[in-house]
Amino acid sequence: MFKKLVLLLVVVAIVLAGCGTGPQSGELQTLRLPMGYIPNVQYAPFYVAVEKGYFAEEGLQIEFDYSFETDGVALVGAGELPFAVVSAEQVLLARAQGIPVQYVLAWWQDFPVAAVAAADSGIETPADLRGQRIGLPGLFGASYIGLRALLNAGGLTEADVTLEAIGFNQVEAFASGQVPVVVVYVNNEPLQLEALGYPVTVIAVREAVALPANGIITSEAVAAGQPELVQAFNRALLRGLADALSNPDEAYEICKIYVENLASADEDTQRAVLTASLDLWRAERLGESDAQAWQNLQALLLEMGLLQSEQDLADAYTNEFLP
Repeated sequence: MFKKLVLLLVVVAIVLAGCGTGPQSGELQTLRLPMGYIPNVQYAPFYVAVEKGYFAEEGLQIEFDYSFETDGVALVGAGELPFAVVSAEQVLLARAQGIPVQYVLAWWQDFPVAAVAAADSGIETPADLRGQRIGLPGLFGASYIGLRALLNAGGLTEADVTLEAIGFNQVEAFASGQVPVVVVYVNNEPLQLEALGYPVTVIAVREAVALPANGIITSEAVAAGQPELVQAFNRALLRGLADALSNPDEAYEICKIYVENLASADEDTQRAVLTASLDLWRAERLGESDAQAWQNLQALLLEMGLLQSEQDLADAYTNEFLP
């Protein structure tokens, strides 16, 4: 009996050793990660995962790339980088062009785009956007996709509104009266406008239709050939995400290390941005993609003419790399 117990303990020890997540050689693999935006409290899960050593425990060292010139989708698809932070519609658009990327972790569970109007404007629903001048960064990206989803929900087309490309200056454009409606992220610009004394009505896409949002992509080659790398990256990020959700005060303090001038910024507004972001990240199973949301997105892109034919969505996203 004693020999059997010893043998069992040896087997368990071997299995546990094989499941270790840390690097065997002590060296970390450096990964450059295109973020798609400037340093911001909205990247708290990444900062937490780095600062608390979760990526290091997986043998990874993350180098954040905030360059606007970086095309994360193209670099990942070409095999030059293994991962990028990307909005979901870019995956389907890329695959339609033969770029073999796959969405492997849903960071945001709710689509964050909304239209904002003055609280006393009478604009309260998507249908109320008829005849309005609407400012948005441009006819591209998640903001444009989200606006089209709102127009569809209101029974409208682009011909029913006037679109103005204003760049990423929604707060200034709205506050100055340049346009009466702006397309924003619900966890950012509306809070800034309220802090500046501009009460607004927020018409959120998520209240009209479920769409997949920002997440992590990799290439089909990495997903097939290095599944352990994808799993390691996802494990580390989801630990950071879980910590940010459970302890946002700690996450905010960690953000000060990575976001320049955050310590001297309007703390109430920046904390509100983080708090609003937490609501967009929560899920029963962190990181999981919703099949219906992806179907809704494909239908929208087909209706917009951005896709010419249906894709096999099972190739576009997966939940198989989640812990």
